[in-house]
Amino acid sequence: MLTEIALLFGFGCLSGVTTVLFGFGGGFITVPVVYGFALAGPGQALGAMHVAVATSTAVMVINAGSATLAQLRAGRLRKEYLWPLIAFIGLGSVLGSFAATMAGESVLRWLFVAYLALTIADSVVRKGFVSRPPDTRPRALGSLTTTAGGTGIGAVASFLGVGGSVLTVPLMRRKGLPMAEAAALANPLSLPVAVIGTAVYAFAATGTPSGSAHLGYIDLIAAGALLCGSLPTIAVTRRVVGRIPDRAHAIAYLALLGAALIAIVVR
Repeated sequence: MLTEIALLFGFGCLSGVTTVLFGFGGGFITVPVVYGFALAGPGQALGAMHVAVATSTAVMVINAGSATLAQLRAGRLRKEYLWPLIAFIGLGSVLGSFAATMAGESVLRWLFVAYLALTIADSVVRKGFVSRPPDTRPRALGSLTTTAGGTGIGAVASFLGVGGSVLTVPLMRRKGLPMAEAAALANPLSLPVAVIGTAVYAFAATGTPSGSAHLGYIDLIAAGALLCGSLPTIAVTRRVVGRIPDRAHAIAYLALLGAALIAIVVR
């Protein structure tokens, strides 16, 4: 058990870094590692992938909230890109969270894999993500993107427990924002997904194993270990986020998605 806790703590540190640098409040780092943790413990009785997604979502509430405050103080949050998009993301997250509790274990896992693979391919093939001309001027979000797009982002993100950063960061990137600002916006835009998803997962599970530290599908031990690692690193990483070259920042984002894809497939 101590080895697993130490591993979760280490990945929590990594998730703190990625929360600030890439807007990942937990998802792509925590889902694969909690999935493995759940397979070896009582969480397997609830469905390891369901436990992984739920625990990731709970961790995201704290991580994304802390990073949002840090990015707000740094002046990287553009309010015109937050409202009303955040409201439609919240609406979609209600739909996605309930759908995830009814989905089969293998369906949830392979949709997660497909989602990662398509996102990586799209970001590499389509222009505007990796390279951003220095004279690029940010463009406003259209009404269709805000309404239908926001609802879709919330539904997909809550279904997979990934917070939405994998959709909002490429979206903001293609609207002409630098990576530092696109990643900063991903944190507050992930909050409605995290809060609503956590509430649903906390009360959705039935037949929780006796003696296990679970709140619904949420593994409280895994969440605690992850947060012990992530919160200190969020405080440290926010000091360096603006110093990374834009292109290197974008490439690192895609590399991290690739690592998460390999981890969940191999496991």
